[in-house]
Amino acid sequence: MKTGMPLILTGSSMFILGLLLFYLISPEGNRSLEFIKNMGTFVGLSGMGVTLAGILLYLINKNAQPIKENYDI
Repeated sequence: MKTGMPLILTGSSMFILGLLLFYLISPEGNRSLEFIKNMGTFVGLSGMGVTLAGILLYLINKNAQPIKENYDI
């Protein structure tokens, strides 16, 4: 089973969730909201890493065309 695409989708959704948590929450002195905003930063950065890992796995597992050697000159 190809694991690249599910990782790319998971990482992208994590990144979008992190952006939403970071930019939509304004803590204004509330410690729990500040903690959620900081977790948004962590989730977004982790999502970027997971997306990169998914892209690399997708590229590694891609079937390459066999090399056709032509010795006729």
